[in-house]
Amino acid sequence: MDVLAFAIGVVLLVVGLAVSIALHEIGHLVPAKAFGLRVGRYMIGFGPTLWSRRFGETEYGVKALPLGGYISMSGMYPPALEGQSAAGRAGGGFFATMVQDARDANAETLVEGDTRPAFYQLSVWKRVVIMLGGPVMNLLFAMVLFGVALSAIGLPAVSPTVASVNECVLPAGADRTACEAGDPTSPAAAAGIRPGDVIVAVDGTEVDTFAAATAIIQDAPGRSIPIVVEREGERVELTVTPVRAERLVATADGGTTQAEVGFVGMSGTRINEPQPLWAGPQAAVDRVGAVAGVIWQLPVKVYETGVTLVTGAERDPNGPLSVVGAGRIAGEVAATEAPIQDRVLDLISLLGSLNIALFVFNLLPLLPLDGGHVVVALWDGIKRAWARITRRPAPRPVDATKLVPVTFVVVIGLIVMGGTLILADVFNPISILG
Repeated sequence: MDVLAFAIGVVLLVVGLAVSIALHEIGHLVPAKAFGLRVGRYMIGFGPTLWSRRFGETEYGVKALPLGGYISMSGMYPPALEGQSAAGRAGGGFFATMVQDARDANAETLVEGDTRPAFYQLSVWKRVVIMLGGPVMNLLFAMVLFGVALSAIGLPAVSPTVASVNECVLPAGADRTACEAGDPTSPAAAAGIRPGDVIVAVDGTEVDTFAAATAIIQDAPGRSIPIVVEREGERVELTVTPVRAERLVATADGGTTQAEVGFVGMSGTRINEPQPLWAGPQAAVDRVGAVAGVIWQLPVKVYETGVTLVTGAERDPNGPLSVVGAGRIAGEVAATEAPIQDRVLDLISLLGSLNIALFVFNLLPLLPLDGGHVVVALWDGIKRAWARITRRPAPRPVDATKLVPVTFVVVIGLIVMGGTLILADVFNPISILG
């Protein structure tokens, strides 16, 4: 394995992930400022601060661990009532302290004399827009990434232009590539097919892909068939007689199998075929469903991954990965011997899939995720709407600090699942190299 290429792949993935996180937080920052909120901090990563600078009222910075990010908005939660006891509200003890700490931290975001609204004072739809801004930004970024991969680079394909013609037909299972005395001349060479010829028609059927030409040839072993090629701007009609040979052929389920088919001994030119402009957004939307299916079963999937960590059994290649696993795959993609455009295509697609995962994961209706804040805002709106319907006084804004114990449990669960995936990706990784 090319160690340098592997390292470059990992670095590119880390940088791409940092950009994804930065865009996610911009998705929160822009609407928050547009709605008049005071935003004290915009940070990429967690842990020690590597760099920061204040522009206006907001401190922008980068921290050491690119595993997330945050913005600090004024008044995420309503202030506690005068004389309200944390112990009485949360049941006392450890969780009561956590609730009070959350309230104290929230109070620090409120600036005395600031006449602008706090987050909890915004209308429901504005709070929902702010919280959905981050995940939606990841979805849009994924659409752009898949658009670049599919429409600018294109999917690998084989054109009907002949790239090479075998001099002979090697015996099935031969471990050599050079022809020897006694090897029969390949039908393609015998027919006069040359590299650079563009296959136009085979056995009377016009073709526009090498795969279509191959399919007709494979169905005609031992039978002489006409083949029309374009050579130097002119059409040339030749006759080729495919020999019967054991070759790998594609199956209906997308796999391959050994079969006796017609063989002439030529290969097409490998190209990247650009897809329509809507292919990128469509690919992103299609992956949302697949990723949602994995994340919805995340605890079960992580448990199964943990079992493979203990038993050493093979992991589900479509199962969840940690950042470590994604980095490893990025390194392997960069270090393969595939054409450079294929490696770039795969790296961009991998980063696009990570953004889809960020989009879906952050929509889970659990605090501290964005989806949890959306649920709180919607519940606040429902309470206010019910008060209007029943002609009662407007209720106090929903105090999400009461949910800190639940948030704590969710965070612990995420840490455990994340740790399990990291260990599995270190000791029993998914590898594209097998």
